Amino acid sequence: MHFTSESSADGVTERRFTLDGVPGVLWQPDGPPLDGRPLVLLGHGGGQHKLGQGQVDRARRCVRRHGFAALALDAPGHGERPRSAQDERFATEIGELIAAGRPISAWVARHTAALAERAVPEWVAVLDALGERGEWGDRGEVFGPVGFWGLSLGSVIGIPLAAVEPRIAVAVFGLTGHASQTEAAARVGVPVEFLLQWDDELVPREGALALFGALGSREKTLHANPGGHLDVPELELASSEEFLARHLGGRAQ
Repeated sequence: MHFTSESSADGVTERRFTLDGVPGVLWQPDGPPLDGRPLVLLGHGGGQHKLGQGQVDRARRCVRRHGFAALALDAPGHGERPRSAQDERFATEIGELIAAGRPISAWVARHTAALAERAVPEWVAVLDALGERGEWGDRGEVFGPVGFWGLSLGSVIGIPLAAVEPRIAVAVFGLTGHASQTEAAARVGVPVEFLLQWDDELVPREGALALFGALGSREKTLHANPGGHLDVPELELASSEEFLARHLGGRAQ
């Protein structure tokens, strides 16, 4: 694991790194390490990246309000990662579908599934690295329970990750719902809060409801609001963060 930069502002230390060519960023509270600090993994949406403003704001709230650490990676073909011709087509087609108010195509669904197949082992590798105390030098911490927050493409990656990664204890998913996701969803057993936009132009309501139903979690909650794919209310985003905090143990400091 190679660190490329470190900065601090308003009580939050931001450390950028790469692991086997995958760029990521870790946010931690300033001050001495704390073993057992909860960690929130942040998955970004399609066409976005690890340092999108929403991602950064959410990470900093996790650190400042709850005392957690937060971590984000660029998904394959996103952010600082190389983009193939198919990645370029994906970014273009998503924008066109949103503008036209049409659901995702079969090709987009296949492409995002392929991205998830590549991304899941990358997230597992990062968690493995975080478990090695020496990796982080004088900022080394042994992190406690792990949560996952990710909508849209973040959920396409997060659902199969939660299905295979026992270190994830709670998750927020939503804005997705394709038949190809149901098998992995059935193997998710952690508490889940699922966000659904009732008028989502990319994800048909029936598909999202079916995916929520397929989740194997005994504790799962559906939060539905009017509006399109990009219209998730701020109150729901805040609620989802509080949901993670309740399950991860509240303030860690």
